[in-house]
Amino acid sequence: MSNQSALPVTGFLRIRQILAPTGPIPVSKSTWWAGVKDGRFPKPLKLGKRVTVWRAEDIRALIENGA
Repeated sequence: MSNQSALPVTGFLRIRQILAPTGPIPVSKSTWWAGVKDGRFPKPLKLGKRVTVWRAEDIRALIENGA
């Protein structure tokens, strides 16, 4: 998970920026959504009907705490 430096300090991230191969967290989408549902991963924000994002701060904290 060495891609953390590429993450913005603040702002929002889409799922493709979070998950591998372009993002720092090496899990599948289904594993990610299961983790969101059971509380292992941060809850998303809905910006629109088809736009789901996560706070960059929450993703950085997840990585620092050993995702």
